[in-house]
Amino acid sequence: MDLTSPHAFWLLRNGVGEVAPPLEGDRSCDVAVIGAGVTGALVVNAVTEAGFSVVALDRRHPAHGSTSASTALLQYELDAPLTELSEKVGAVRALDAYHATADGVRAIERVCSSLGSPVGFHRRTTLYYASTARDVPAMREECEARQRAELPCEFLDRKALKTIVDFNAPAALRSTVGAEVDPWALTRALFDRCAQRDCAVFGRTEVTRITPTKSWIELKTRRGVIRSQHVVVACGYESQRFLPKPVAKLRSTYAIVTEPVSSFDGWSERCLIWESARPYIYARTTDDNRIMIGGEDDPFRDPAQRDARVEKKAATLLVKTRRLFPRIKTELAYAWAGTFGETADSLPFIGRHPKRDDRILFALAYGANGMPFGAMAGEILTGVLLGQGHRYQDTFVFDR
Repeated sequence: MDLTSPHAFWLLRNGVGEVAPPLEGDRSCDVAVIGAGVTGALVVNAVTEAGFSVVALDRRHPAHGSTSASTALLQYELDAPLTELSEKVGAVRALDAYHATADGVRAIERVCSSLGSPVGFHRRTTLYYASTARDVPAMREECEARQRAELPCEFLDRKALKTIVDFNAPAALRSTVGAEVDPWALTRALFDRCAQRDCAVFGRTEVTRITPTKSWIELKTRRGVIRSQHVVVACGYESQRFLPKPVAKLRSTYAIVTEPVSSFDGWSERCLIWESARPYIYARTTDDNRIMIGGEDDPFRDPAQRDARVEKKAATLLVKTRRLFPRIKTELAYAWAGTFGETADSLPFIGRHPKRDDRILFALAYGANGMPFGAMAGEILTGVLLGQGHRYQDTFVFDR
């Protein structure tokens, strides 16, 4: 199934790049990773750094699935506020989830700074604004909860908010742990670095069956067989075919990017922006001075229906962009849509599944925080493989 509409911005900007070859023949390795998007790349980077040999496989070209459609806002705030998440999963797990996501943003910063090529990484503050005055009391409570948890958060009233952005909102939360990145460039840079280690990446190679044996895990493809000691499934919502039952619902999201703008008047700090309404809009800038804004989510049905809505959704998003920033002259450059999975509690699933072989691990970085979750999946699963454990090993388990 197509995960994106044909004109995802990162592919248009970066081009296809060097194409990974398909698998030809049989291979063996310590760890096989199914999925070569940004989550798979972050996992492969962590695992190979620990000294494991890896074979990574993708049924498409690497980074050509959901990664190419991601708007890549890196923030620690989850779709579920901390106060709400505490009621869903308990205070301890909720706090760990928020701290883990913040650690994931910091981990991506460290990874990006260690790469030899630019990947569009820039630290940004984040503004989460109240869509209506009714949302302000809950926003104050949320700020207090985060501050008690020693998470960076500042409450801004209407007057304080107006010193940062042009648009008029009754209040907002401001945090300092945020960033933006080019997800396609990051994925390719990670695989380029891993190629210098004991790692091979193959595209256009679909895993049709995972079969545990006493000595290894066997991955069957139409092009050959991979035998590995462990498997990491990191192919987004398509991972669900390797699970006993679905763990996420599919949604479509839409995004636009403008032509480069001459200034960011009325957008101090070029902060990441999102709102309390559901579904919400979210906005960022790019390192070539464009505005990227997404949202208008709706339930996924099929790629044709999703793509048929792109033009109308793009017009709506452009109107919202101009309302937020009336002093910035904007012109639509590209519009696209993507499909993503979301879980009931906004958290990923990382680790073993109780009904699958213990040597099969999952890195299902669902939701709006997919990239920070992917970075943490790399660290958590490396700890599992080394037998050392990890602080957040029990935070994102399946049987929570």
